[in-house]
Amino acid sequence: MKSVQGKTVLVTGAAMGMGRLFAERAIAEGARAVVLWDVNEKALERTVEALSGGATAVTGYVVDVSDLEAIRASAAAVQEDVGVVEVLVNNAGVVRGNRFFWESDSVKDTKLTVEVNTLAPMYVAREFLPGMVAASGDCRLLNLASAAGLTPNPRMAAYAGSKWAVIGWSDSVRLELKQAGVDHVRVTTVCPYYVNTGMFDGAKSAPLLPILDPGEVVDEAWRAMCSGSSFVVLPRTVMLSEVLKGIVPIGVRDFISDNIIGVYHTMEDFKGRSEAQA
Repeated sequence: MKSVQGKTVLVTGAAMGMGRLFAERAIAEGARAVVLWDVNEKALERTVEALSGGATAVTGYVVDVSDLEAIRASAAAVQEDVGVVEVLVNNAGVVRGNRFFWESDSVKDTKLTVEVNTLAPMYVAREFLPGMVAASGDCRLLNLASAAGLTPNPRMAAYAGSKWAVIGWSDSVRLELKQAGVDHVRVTTVCPYYVNTGMFDGAKSAPLLPILDPGEVVDEAWRAMCSGSSFVVLPRTVMLSEVLKGIVPIGVRDFISDNIIGVYHTMEDFKGRSEAQA
């Protein structure tokens, strides 16, 4: 698939940050319809207004993706309104950090983190994948995970756990589609380091791990999605952790990650934005 021209695209967490950039990219490529989901009603209204007026039909739905019934109801409304969603971008996410796990409000924070980061992509995909499988043309599922799903990191235990789960689920669905012979539906899993959208305000860069520009992440993810590539990991130095897991003892890996790659102290000054969704 060269582009999303003529396709129907749905983006979660679309009112701001990378979600809005994904929507803008779809419109620029001539998507037939772009559907925006976000929990922030005012921000969503502003984004829909800003992106409307061209050849692409742009609609917004206020959806709390931590609520399964809200997902189901909105998915039914979308499919009745625009038909099959051919490109689904699971972008919505939350992050809580800068506390050790036992010091955090583990019930509230962990529940929200898992509901939005882990369960929501599964629930949303479950609503739209059957239509994609039944469709005749190319379809795509793009899941935003995180580099935190590939390497442990202090002060963001729940977040890291939620993203590890997304990676395992996302790539398993990719294999299921392949096993089922559904060649026209491809799954891409994106694992970026901290992205400069406001969601990770206060998080630090590290010697081999710069804070990423959201536009560059969206460009890389979009190209991979269209081509049907399985994984995007940014920056590539993140893969050092994966390599180290297989060849060195844990103590040595921890020393390298802490003192050479420099990731283990990057959340100490994290602030983020309240109830952030990106």
